Amino acid sequence: MCGIVGVLDPRRRRQSDDTVRLLDAMAQPMWSRGPDGAGTWVDEHAGIGFGHRRLSILDLSEHGAQPMASADGRWVITYNGEVYNHPELAVDLRKAGERLRGHSDTEVLVEAIARWGLDSTLDRIDGMYAFGLWDRDERRLTLVRDRMGEKPLYYGTIGTGEVVFGSTLKVLEMHPGFDRPVDRNALALYFRHKYVPAPWTIRQGIFKLEPGCKVDVSAEGLVGEPQQYWSYYDIVQRGATFGGSAEEAVDELDRLLRSSVQRRLVADVPVGAFLSGGIDSTAVVAVAQQVAPHAIKTFTIGSSSRDYDESSDAQSVATQLGTDHTELIVTDAEALRVVEQLGAIHDEPFADSSQVPTRLVAELARKDVSVALSGDGGDELFFGYNRYAWVPAVWRQLERMPMTLRRGGAAMLKAVPPSTWDRAARLLPASRRPRMLGMKVGKVAGVADALSPHDVYNRLVSHWQSPTELVQGSFEPPTLHTDSARWPEVPGIVEHMAAVDSVTYLPDDILCKVDRATMSVSLEGRIPLLDRSIVEFAASLPTDVKVRDGAAKWPLRQVIDRYVPGVDMNRPKSGFGVPIEDWLRGPLKEWAGDHLFGTATGDYLCETPIRAAWNDHQAGRRNFAYELWDVIMYSVWAES
Repeated sequence: MCGIVGVLDPRRRRQSDDTVRLLDAMAQPMWSRGPDGAGTWVDEHAGIGFGHRRLSILDLSEHGAQPMASADGRWVITYNGEVYNHPELAVDLRKAGERLRGHSDTEVLVEAIARWGLDSTLDRIDGMYAFGLWDRDERRLTLVRDRMGEKPLYYGTIGTGEVVFGSTLKVLEMHPGFDRPVDRNALALYFRHKYVPAPWTIRQGIFKLEPGCKVDVSAEGLVGEPQQYWSYYDIVQRGATFGGSAEEAVDELDRLLRSSVQRRLVADVPVGAFLSGGIDSTAVVAVAQQVAPHAIKTFTIGSSSRDYDESSDAQSVATQLGTDHTELIVTDAEALRVVEQLGAIHDEPFADSSQVPTRLVAELARKDVSVALSGDGGDELFFGYNRYAWVPAVWRQLERMPMTLRRGGAAMLKAVPPSTWDRAARLLPASRRPRMLGMKVGKVAGVADALSPHDVYNRLVSHWQSPTELVQGSFEPPTLHTDSARWPEVPGIVEHMAAVDSVTYLPDDILCKVDRATMSVSLEGRIPLLDRSIVEFAASLPTDVKVRDGAAKWPLRQVIDRYVPGVDMNRPKSGFGVPIEDWLRGPLKEWAGDHLFGTATGDYLCETPIRAAWNDHQAGRRNFAYELWDVIMYSVWAES
């Protein structure tokens, strides 16, 4: 796990020493991604230079240092990530006559490219990665990102005519010729989704390479169109090809998960795991505890707010499994400390509130380990999000009702303040008590006049429903959510939502959040459920195996039951968040107001809708916490 940077100057205006100094300066914001070492490589005659910051995980010796050239001298790579099947590939390379100097996955990767070519190598490897590759013979730069988008890669051409790329946007902004203003259209997309979706970035003319893609750049600085070498849509569109029974599906998932976890425990540094107590992290930790030679270290963040605290669930699982468990109950003051750092951690506007506990649990884990496993991806692969059950159920009711009745019902629901709904929920027994009922009722009201189940889904995943009214002079480019021509060919709305989430929300929100949080404390995050074999296996399962007897993620539940018999996995899903609603009316009220109505927002945003949302929120008439948090996080980013 590392940080990468590169510059291609077709006019070759710099001498080698100047390029080295430039690369060092550009790499400096990535120090936390690679505190263990740094390196540069420059070809002055080609105008190309690579930089690298190293977090040493495998082969801590100089044989793992980057940038790295292939033994034949043709290929040079700067690489961020882990190729988990590199030991098997190393065996194949040695059989083919290659002599490897060390045991790093970087060396295996570059020598595999030299031996088999880039396309064949990409088909062979399994892992998370982003890299820049220079072909000295063809004088071509190629940028590559992993299949599911675990590792980030930014690139673009700046005003000086140079092509730049790096692990973070801040790296590109450090170039003295960087001249890209805020992209108003991307900003509108941000306010819709609470993140800027790939391929856009917050800066005009700068792009995020999408998952499973590569892009070629010629020696003349011509950037080609990104090409997909692997497509998740292609996988899910094959349909339910698994021909075995439901029990056989569980057997296969168990086998694949054991293999995936075992690979991700390989490191020359200590390895642990995040444990929330939910299905996904419990499955990963349960398997890890079985295959590890010692008690696995697990880490949980709890909250003083009951609606957001799952620490007791995690503690119960840890006790049953016998892990070496560490728990931290976070006070509001500790969480608010992180809020002040978010602009530096995320170099684009990013407003998923779970960024706060994610950073805190990463910080906690880093005290004891250098690598942490997480359970991300299970919701998308095995249909775990509440909306996968909620959307079809709500649409079945809505389509039976005339539009006038729907709108009248929505008005009645909106007339009751969210706090009233929350108080009513407390009258129910704890086992049946819905969390954050007021917010959920608001969601129902917000979709009442939807025209299709796809419309219901798109509204649910939208924060500001009309972001162009918020962002001055903007329009929304079509996305995978809105462009029906780009929708996956899958049987129904549940399959549609899961497929779209897997190529949008998962890489652009969840994986981005995990990467930024872990890398900010020099911790490598590994995600066993996103192993290629598991991703493709999950896509092959019929829906009635993933959701069985009313239980989502049924195969994962069955795997858990094998290792932790009797553990309760039927608790309501609450998510991994913080009490923003209360913060904005309490300890963050003054600070939030300064950000909502400060100079940073005035340059691009219309104050009227922000003021209206703020007043309604403070009066308790509506819960606009998440919409307001979007604006605040934009302001925090703009001022960082």
